[in-house]
Amino acid sequence: MTDLHRQAFKEEAYELLTELESSLLELEERPDDQDLIGRVFRAMHTIKGSGSMFGFDDIASFTHEVETVFDMVRNGKLSVTGRLVNLTLAARDQIRAMLDAADSGAETDLQASAEIIVGLRELAGFAGAASAAIEPQEVVEAQRKDPVTYRIRFVPQEDIFATGTNPLNLLAEMKELGTCTVVAQTDGFPPLEEMNPEGCYVHWDVILTTDQGENAVRDIFIFVEDDCELKIEVVAEHSRYDEQQDYKKLGEILLERGDITADEMKAVLSQQRRFGELAVSEGILNEAKVQAALAEQKHVKEVRQEKQAADASSSIRVPAERLDLLVNLVGEMVTVQARLSQTAAQRDDAELMAIAEEVERLTAELRDSALNIRMLPIGSTFSKFKRLVRDLSVELGKQIEMTTEGAETELDKTVIEKLNDPLVHLIRNSIDHGIELPEVREAAGKPARGTVHLAAVHSGDSVLITIADDGAGLDKEAIRTKGIERGIISAGAELSEKELFGLIFAPGFSTAKTVSSISGRGVGMDVVKRAIEALRGSIDITSVRGQGTRITVKIPLTLAIIESLLVKIGNDSFMMPLALVDECVELTREDVARSHGRNLAHVREHLVPYIPLRQHFRITGTPPDIEQIVITQVNGMRVGFVVDHVIGEHQTVIKSLGRAYKDTEGISGATILGDGTVALILDIPQLVQAVETEQN
Repeated sequence: MTDLHRQAFKEEAYELLTELESSLLELEERPDDQDLIGRVFRAMHTIKGSGSMFGFDDIASFTHEVETVFDMVRNGKLSVTGRLVNLTLAARDQIRAMLDAADSGAETDLQASAEIIVGLRELAGFAGAASAAIEPQEVVEAQRKDPVTYRIRFVPQEDIFATGTNPLNLLAEMKELGTCTVVAQTDGFPPLEEMNPEGCYVHWDVILTTDQGENAVRDIFIFVEDDCELKIEVVAEHSRYDEQQDYKKLGEILLERGDITADEMKAVLSQQRRFGELAVSEGILNEAKVQAALAEQKHVKEVRQEKQAADASSSIRVPAERLDLLVNLVGEMVTVQARLSQTAAQRDDAELMAIAEEVERLTAELRDSALNIRMLPIGSTFSKFKRLVRDLSVELGKQIEMTTEGAETELDKTVIEKLNDPLVHLIRNSIDHGIELPEVREAAGKPARGTVHLAAVHSGDSVLITIADDGAGLDKEAIRTKGIERGIISAGAELSEKELFGLIFAPGFSTAKTVSSISGRGVGMDVVKRAIEALRGSIDITSVRGQGTRITVKIPLTLAIIESLLVKIGNDSFMMPLALVDECVELTREDVARSHGRNLAHVREHLVPYIPLRQHFRITGTPPDIEQIVITQVNGMRVGFVVDHVIGEHQTVIKSLGRAYKDTEGISGATILGDGTVALILDIPQLVQAVETEQN
């Protein structure tokens, strides 16, 4: 067995566990949904079967317990209850922990496994489950065995009754080992006049599926092994057995048992006649009609086989590292294509221009295809948050329903991964600070059950993710008071609503009167803001006291290639993310003189603060008489950046900075232009923050 196969199983199992969690949360709301019950059972069944096949025996054995219970649910012998869902979610977490520990060498919490198994057995009503706690060592023992089906022939001697043995007790004991089918064979009965009334003339064929091992079966017969003929054969090992394939034909089974010889089977088979032959010989059908029906049967069978083959090859699993490599190569291609286009334009060669345009078209298609491969629906992340809301609601004694919208919205895989932690912080804050306790909500005329709504929607080259709750909303006065206390704002400061709400992103800022295990230390929202800005995104808050809060996160679709505005200061080139740019206006020497050093521009009767980048980056040289202000939107504010020239839009392949430059303030990366020179990508929010800090 190779690590490749084990890795493939782990990847599949992680996906199945994600689907399982989602199905369980839905099942909690719709306990009678047979489709959901079937999905839970199939997920467990697949993890068990594949786990056993690839050497994860502990996972296979543990999952078998949950699968058994859900088999009872599927057959209507057990109902879905809150406790069953809780135990199954705990089992899902335990299986994930086992998967994580499989390669890291960490130890699995066997006591947790034992407690879950005991709970499931209690629910299933298995005898002794409630009183007999399972020791961790028992879990280990159980984890070593896979279910095996045995063929057992038990032929007691005629005088077995004289030894005081009742064969029926032995059969009953065997039934306790697992699923058992018993067939009595009575062909050994003698004629009545020869029969001994105290003799035993019956023998039994038993099919037993158990995970207890062959020794456990033989132990049952240990006291009668000298008084019987006992034959035990393995007919199916379910760890390697393909559940989908057909079992042996009747003749094969009888031949294996020794109940029929090969010649006898051949003789019987030679007497068989197919339906078509019988129908023709009886004069019901003619030969042509039978051949037509056979042709139809063959045709449909072949088409289905082709379709199954096509379905099997319609998707492949590719390691994320290979996709990263592909996107990097496409990025290099985009850079080379830009250089080709620039060279063609400079030479004014019509033929070269035509080639450059064709390469540009193909590169654009290749870029879009490569980036689309990395796109994943954000729904899988939403499913994780459902579990978070459920568990926190129970912990805090609140009633909260989570609704989602736009789960099919696609984002780059890397963006989704990096977005997880900020969204967890925001949802935890909504639950802890936003949604009130049921009695408080009812006193305020609201339904006892609060709502947290999570939505995602495409907006141009970005995705808007909204977290909205119908809780208490933000307290403006409390935020203002806290801001004055911490010296962030002065007592007489006049702030807009956006600026006031923006204070909650300050490090250590919290209006919570008590610190809980969930939140209240003021750690989180500043981390959220930094994480969102690191993704070149923005965050916006609206809130109405008593009605709820809505937080909107704007994130670019991908981090690999972005649309930028290329600007120049002296001989240096810079990129500004186009998603943040509002407009460009001119800045003359007279405009500068009129502002009296306050760095404010008059734009359509509104004052816009600006940052002279030449001065900020200490670039020497003389600026042109007419400079350009690139006005951007940062956290709801319009802020300008003064540059020498605006060159135009540019497709930017982002290159990370080396270790020596990774902490450079105001620069988030670099790119290579068509002429081979390097342009730095500006981190607009960080530049604004740095200037604000300097001024304060």
